[in-house]
Amino acid sequence: MTAQRRPNVLWIFGDQHRAQALGFAGDPNVHTPHLDTMARQGLYFPQALSNCPWCTPFRGTLLTGFYAHDCVSRTPERIDPALPTVAQMLQAADYRCHYIGKWHLNGPAEPSDKHIVPANERGGFDSWLGYENNNSQYDCWLHGHHDDGSEIAQYKLPGYETDALTDCCIRRLEQEAQRQQTGDERPFFAVLSVQPPHGPYVAPAQDQARHTPGNIQLRPNVPAIGRIQERAKRDLAGYYAQIENLDANVGRIRQALADNGLADDTIVIFFSDHGDMHGSHGMDEKSSPWEESIRIPCIISGQVPYKEHRFQQVDAPLSAIDILPTTLGLCGVAVPEHLPGFDYSGYWRKETLIPLPGEPEAAYIHHRVRKKHPGSIDREWRGVVTRDGWKYVCIPHAPLCMYDLNEDPYELHNMVWVQRYLPQRQRLHGLLAQWLQDHNDDFPLPEL
Repeated sequence: MTAQRRPNVLWIFGDQHRAQALGFAGDPNVHTPHLDTMARQGLYFPQALSNCPWCTPFRGTLLTGFYAHDCVSRTPERIDPALPTVAQMLQAADYRCHYIGKWHLNGPAEPSDKHIVPANERGGFDSWLGYENNNSQYDCWLHGHHDDGSEIAQYKLPGYETDALTDCCIRRLEQEAQRQQTGDERPFFAVLSVQPPHGPYVAPAQDQARHTPGNIQLRPNVPAIGRIQERAKRDLAGYYAQIENLDANVGRIRQALADNGLADDTIVIFFSDHGDMHGSHGMDEKSSPWEESIRIPCIISGQVPYKEHRFQQVDAPLSAIDILPTTLGLCGVAVPEHLPGFDYSGYWRKETLIPLPGEPEAAYIHHRVRKKHPGSIDREWRGVVTRDGWKYVCIPHAPLCMYDLNEDPYELHNMVWVQRYLPQRQRLHGLLAQWLQDHNDDFPLPEL
């Protein structure tokens, strides 16, 4: 990559992929060699989290850089097409911007697998090939528009969704490589958004064959209740198969970048919208403040500039609101002052892991509406997670929660009323109170 040319950037993200479910993160149930390699060749953020662990709110935050309460606060909900998006910010810097896959920002009642997203509500991308929402990986229907604005009529993807969407992504990479070979120096920004490992937990037969419920090792915080453990093992067998399929497709994309001469010019960022409880604390799916729900994988990887150091683990409290400003920073584009997130791109060029100037002390998590969902908390809640490993969560009409995640990563010991931790509780309560004040949030914090 020349000193003058800005890098290409590719976002790849799945739905409901919890941070713990990675080979290099220590999960004994799953093998992710391609994601492991990405982490070795770049930055890994083990504290990364989803500010609002629910599909549409995360996606609104991702594309606009705003907290969910300033863009979309529930699923499903329509995002205001007047809000500026990452595509429009990068287009102003002469990037071509492409979107492929799940959108889930146009707000129709579910199911919405064949809903047509209007052209003017596709985030301003130069090309867009996707669907609103879909919970059937073998019955996925796409529509969209080409670079020239002409519409793409709805059609059914062949085969398994992640495989077929990866094919679409690779074709887009090939087209960009051809443009560059003919002298077109414009960089590109592309997004690949896939539904798996979201339920139903179904994967291609060759991936599913490696996982059976009897071989699944559950996390220690899954209660010893037969029906909970049985369901968790059954679902996780499919879940891990989906993740290994996603990992293989990440490998295909990395190979396509190399084959098309794009590897040295392209930064790949891998993440997820939120996690999945799978029986931990007796709960399912997302929208809860526990680690399995809020923690997401986050890897920034590429061939350069990492010539001297590998597997840089950045213990910063990166969260969803930081992905957009960090992407702009990687592209050399000024971050708009109105965005609340932090630009972590400085770590990409640093030789040390000393915190960046102005780096936040904590990340904030929240769920702003009551969700009638059988497996998650039927309450609003607010919380804070600090760089030094403490979590504090307030749920109305429920006990306060405070965990030392360094000593208690499975959140089995609530320390909130232990007297010797009163100073810690006061500190965390103060951080959360200040965030609520700064963001005009009238959530009622309890008195200490």
